[in-house]
This record gives sequence, C-alpha cells and structure tokens, in this order.
Amino acid sequence: MVRTCVIGCGNMGSALVRGLYASGNHSVVACDLDPDALAAVADYCEETTDDVGRAADAEVVFLAVKPDIVEAVLDELDLSADQTLVSIAAGVPTAFVEARTDARVVRIMPNLAAETRDMAAAATGDVTDEVRELLDDVGEFAEIEEGQMDIATAVNGSGPAFVFYFIEAMTEAGVAGGLDHEEAQVLAAQTFKGAAETVLQDDRTADELVDAVCSPNGTTIEGMEVLWDSEADAALADAVAAAEQRSEELAAAFEDD
Repeated sequence: MVRTCVIGCGNMGSALVRGLYASGNHSVVACDLDPDALAAVADYCEETTDDVGRAADAEVVFLAVKPDIVEAVLDELDLSADQTLVSIAAGVPTAFVEARTDARVVRIMPNLAAETRDMAAAATGDVTDEVRELLDDVGEFAEIEEGQMDIATAVNGSGPAFVFYFIEAMTEAGVAGGLDHEEAQVLAAQTFKGAAETVLQDDRTADELVDAVCSPNGTTIEGMEVLWDSEADAALADAVAAAEQRSEELAAAFEDD
C-alpha cells in the first residue's frame, strides 16, 4: 500500500481520492479546510484532516488546490527529498513548485474521470516508476515536456466539459426524435464511451474508423456529410485554443513571481 496524501478535496481532489481508493493500492489521507469536503470523501480514505502537516508521513503528496493558494500551501508543507509532490494546479509551472519544496516534483494535468479510474492525464517533471504506477491505477497518462502542459491542459483537462457538451447535444437530438431523456442519455453516453475505447484499442486512426462505420448510402454517412459541411471541427479547435490560452495566462502570472 502506497501512503498517499491528497491536499485539496474539491472536484479534482475528491475524484483522485475515490479513484485511488477504488484501486485498492493506496492508503489515502485527505486534507482540506472545508469540513463538508472532507465529509464527502470520508468513506474513501483512511483519514481526513485539516492539518497539512499530515503530509509528512506520505510517500506521495497530491497538491490539488486552486492556483492562487498554491504558494501559501507550499509554505506550510515540510517535505523531504525522498517524498514526491504531485501538483495538479492548473497553470502553475514545475519550477515554481520545485523552488518551494525539497520533495521530487511531478506536475500532472488529470481530469475528473480519475474517480472511475478512466482518467486521462499528462505528466511532466521527475516522473518516477512509483508515480507511473499510481497514474496507471486511475487511468491512462502521457509523459510530455513542460512546454506542452498548456495544450495538454486544454485537451484532457478541459476536454471532459467539451465531451459533456456533445453528449448533451446528442441526448437532446434523441429526445427531439421521441426518445425518453434517460434512454437518450444512456445511448449517447455509452456511444461516446464505446467509441473512445475503440480508438484506444484499435490500430486504425479516428479518420479510418469513421470510414469503417460509414457504409455507402447508409445512415451514418448521411449524418457525417452534415458534419463535414459544418464548422463543428473548427468550433472545437477554437474551444481548445481558448482553454490553452487561459492556461498560458495563469502560468504567466507565476512566472512573473
């Protein structure tokens, strides 16, 4: 069992707590100043506390707080060189964290699917085998360069919201066609889930898979013709670019420090 401490039990932190608990490979201490946040994860960890000092006993410490309080939390942490600090604070450069701790530093951008152990994460910094195994426990990850973290933040960090948007659009289209909302949502969500798994498991590219699904004169190609003639891909690219730009703005504020 890896002794793990998660500091910050908001949406992302609590998702990590639940995912790590579900893996069965971690002894988790959850730390937050909000008693309601701690109560929400109490069933998924060994201990809840408002004392960041408890992180001193952990092998791996997750810093899952908002960017504007990262420095204040780091000032309270006293970690050693044999510990690993994993920062998931959006826009906070690895160097900023490294300058304020003796621990090995890994920066990751995860997403909320950590809760169901389907997380997509980007990682940079001192990524040890211990961290790799931990990330494997809650999903899939890619090791990237520090300079790629802003675009990774946009793709996999913000990406779930974009996917939720399209699932809702497909759901509403189903409802408009006469399906019950719950039925339509199950069909839409499971379709996204299955399609995503196919992309991960199949050797073909996404474009090749589109071609495989589109039978000549069939229903799918009729729908794809509409998408190909639309600006849906451009709109999605613009959404990713906007999220990337915001990540760059957050990072710039810390670099000025």
